Amino acid sequence: MNAEHPSREYLTGKQVATRYQITPVSLYRWERDERLGFPQPMIVNRRKLFKIDELVAWERARAKGAA
Repeated sequence: MNAEHPSREYLTGKQVATRYQITPVSLYRWERDERLGFPQPMIVNRRKLFKIDELVAWERARAKGAA
């Protein structure tokens, strides 16, 4: 990750689904489930791009809540 601009690194929706070993339909559901608090994507030319630093923060929050 770029230390000066950590929010400039993104994953596509497909990469996010692979990261969490879920289907694209599950990713769609995660995005819409307000209780889950999943990071919302930026849409560029109909492609969903998720900020890596937001995904990592979400992961840490989930791990902290599970502990």
